Amino acid sequence: MAILKSSIKDTRRIITRTARNRSIKTQLKTLRQNLNELIGNKNKTEIVEAVKNYMSALDKAVKRGIIHRNKSSRHKSECSKYL
Repeated sequence: MAILKSSIKDTRRIITRTARNRSIKTQLKTLRQNLNELIGNKNKTEIVEAVKNYMSALDKAVKRGIIHRNKSSRHKSECSKYL
């Protein structure tokens, strides 16, 4: 257990940030799964909308520093095939 006040505060911050990051990563995974299901159904209009939502979420995650920009770029290039 931390002894210093600053360490205790830092631990609280880490717990808060971890929870926030986990929820955003879970949202990204869900969007990716929905996109894969739509690709299997081959409904073009829904695929385009899902790709836009997924790319937007990736950009926001990169902006917040939750995922690396190269990972986002890789996923976006994979999705661009379906546009």
